[in-house]
Amino acid sequence: MQADNAGVIAPPPLIFLAFLVLGFAFGWLLHLPGAGIAPIYRLAVAFVCLALGAGLILAAALRFRSAKTAARPWLPTTAIVSDGIYRFTRNPMYLAMALIHAAAALAADSLIALAMLIPAVLVIEFGVIRREERYLEAKFGEDYRRYKAAVRRWI
Repeated sequence: MQADNAGVIAPPPLIFLAFLVLGFAFGWLLHLPGAGIAPIYRLAVAFVCLALGAGLILAAALRFRSAKTAARPWLPTTAIVSDGIYRFTRNPMYLAMALIHAAAALAADSLIALAMLIPAVLVIEFGVIRREERYLEAKFGEDYRRYKAAVRRWI
C-alpha cells in the first residue's frame, strides 16, 4: 500500500539550507571573492528578497491553515489550495525559500552561495515538486489537472 503523502526526498527547507551552507563552505575553503557590489545596494536587494520570501511563506501558510490541510509535504494532503497566493504560483513556499536563500547569499556577499541556488532549485524541482504533483494528480485527479493547467509552477 502506498503512503498518503508525496514521498519527497527531504524537507524542502533543509534542502535549501544544505545548499546554502555548502555555498558558504566552498566560498570559505576556496577563499572566493565577493561580488564587489557596494554593501548598501547588495543589502537593499537582500532585504527585498527576504521581505518577499517571508511574505510569500506567510501568505501560503495562511491559505493552508484556512483549507485545513498540511503544508508539510511528508504529511497527507486533504485539499487543493488554489486561492490567495496560489492563484499566481503553485509553489509560493519554494519560491519564498529560493528568495530567502538569495537574500542570505547576497547579505554575506557570497557568489558561490548564490550560485548554489541553481542546484538547490533543481533538487526541489525533481525531488520535491514533481513528486508532489504526481501525488496530487493521483489523489485529486481532474481537479488538480485543471489547477495545474491554469497556474504556473513557479512564477
